[in-house]
Amino acid sequence: MTISLSRRALLVGGVLLAAAFPAMAQDNPTLRFSAVFSEQDIRAEMMSLMSSQVAEIATIETYLGGNLFKQGTELVALQRGNLEMGNIAPQDISNQIPAWSVLTSAYLFRDADHLRTFFNSDVGAEFKAMAEEQLGIYILGPTYFGARQVGLITENKINTPEDMAGIKLRMPGGDAWQFLGTAIGANPTPMAYAEVYTGLQTGAIDGQDNPLPNVENMKFYEVMKQIALTSHLVGFDLLVINKASWDAMSPEQQEAFQAAADVAIDFSQQEHLAREAELAERFKSAGLDVYTPDLDAFRAFAQQKYLESELAKDWPEGIVDRINAL
Repeated sequence: MTISLSRRALLVGGVLLAAAFPAMAQDNPTLRFSAVFSEQDIRAEMMSLMSSQVAEIATIETYLGGNLFKQGTELVALQRGNLEMGNIAPQDISNQIPAWSVLTSAYLFRDADHLRTFFNSDVGAEFKAMAEEQLGIYILGPTYFGARQVGLITENKINTPEDMAGIKLRMPGGDAWQFLGTAIGANPTPMAYAEVYTGLQTGAIDGQDNPLPNVENMKFYEVMKQIALTSHLVGFDLLVINKASWDAMSPEQQEAFQAAADVAIDFSQQEHLAREAELAERFKSAGLDVYTPDLDAFRAFAQQKYLESELAKDWPEGIVDRINAL
């Protein structure tokens, strides 16, 4: 009931927003949007909602599942003018703007609302300006898709990072992911995603970290005993439009386009949060111990680990404190 009501409210808001659009120029450009998520993803509904609202401004052609551009190639396509809109991972931006790597670190954002607050703040505007000036893209907003949680086959509860000592926690391959495992106190172990279920089942690993929808999709809950809601990484991508397409709009069009993006992003975030809450209760009903550890202890431990590492060498001075203060 909560989900349907929130959806209805947002759709009504979208209708009102569309009705409030000023008359636009006769030109109605086609904006191709590329993403790797599927048609079943909540964000596909987000883009459908946005497309309906901006019909007076532009036609958005949506290409999902990486069918137009493969994951990791969308940003370059936007920069070259081969693509007008995309759902871009912040890691892809940090590959070209090292200062952006801070936005991919553990426990930087407390939750989805803190993430949105950041991008709407003065410090967030500084990061958006970097992307606009250096990459030629305009960021419409962050698209939240879930927080990563720790699931374990062991029974001992995890309350602080010290409790993670010695736990073989499956993490994706790559130095940044492995460091993330260390930053929450675990012994990170690289393993292919497709092998995680068997790894948990046989005890080759003690646990894994994923958003709750992934835990459901891959049925990891069948071979786990507990889920510690560490929320150590707030997962998000960025809804962007290339600067040439953005600059081609009038100020009135830009305002309406941004407003439509805000409504669509709000809808997606609310749906994701409702889904996570629903899954937490479902896993409890299935017999798993689902609980929240000492997040302040985890946050302090992780941020210190990052600030003492080479990963922080490109971060703007004092940036973590500024974001913490939001």
